[in-house]
Amino acid sequence: MEIIRRIYTPLWKAWFVFNFALIFLLCFPFMYVFLQKRKWFKYVFALKRVCSWWICFSSFIYLKKYWRTDRQKIPQPAVIIANHASYLDIVVSYLFLPHYFVFMGKGELAKIPLFGLLFKEMNITVNRKSTTDAHRALMKAGEEIERGNSVYIFPEGTIADEGILKNFKNGAFKLAIDKQVPIVPVTYINNWRILQNGGFFKSLGCPGIARIIIHEPVITRGMTDENLVPLRQQLYDLTQQTLEEFKRK
Repeated sequence: MEIIRRIYTPLWKAWFVFNFALIFLLCFPFMYVFLQKRKWFKYVFALKRVCSWWICFSSFIYLKKYWRTDRQKIPQPAVIIANHASYLDIVVSYLFLPHYFVFMGKGELAKIPLFGLLFKEMNITVNRKSTTDAHRALMKAGEEIERGNSVYIFPEGTIADEGILKNFKNGAFKLAIDKQVPIVPVTYINNWRILQNGGFFKSLGCPGIARIIIHEPVITRGMTDENLVPLRQQLYDLTQQTLEEFKRK
């Protein structure tokens, strides 16, 4: 069985990468044109949805969404937070949230050829080792919220191993409190089992059903910096409890 997995996993991953590259290269010229004006960014966002749909469909990845709130009442703008254990998290994010949003991601993403151009133009990059750069990124995130756009942040700050939740950093919660906007918590249950971070031949990779929980928004209106740590802990506990809940099923 282990021999079969070692052969099958890299083959499937190669197929996944091929489909990612294919749809991205087909859409890139149109995306590049629409990047020339901010008012056209919504068209780039729509094309990203198309890319995400194709990547999942062609790789036999299906989404099962558990809405614990009314899908039609997801607030905009908001700070969206989610646990982060797979690069698949970014792909599927475009397939269930109803509104335009921008990601806050690590600066290394901007260095990827072609993809990096799109990411840094539409999203917010941050050097996790620089407090100055982190402050700059939060300022830019605040400007996006003032434009009416939601900001999507992985509060762990990096990809966790084997779905094990890491500590949350303060940035997402500080942003939500400062701008007095709701937080929309999302939990990715098993993306890491479908596309695990790590070595191409050693880590997991296979078709499957990606299970996603969209929680009730948390209102921050009236909160101050004194509420930051309790708020962060509340949402960490919610994510951890949700992961444990589905682990038992």
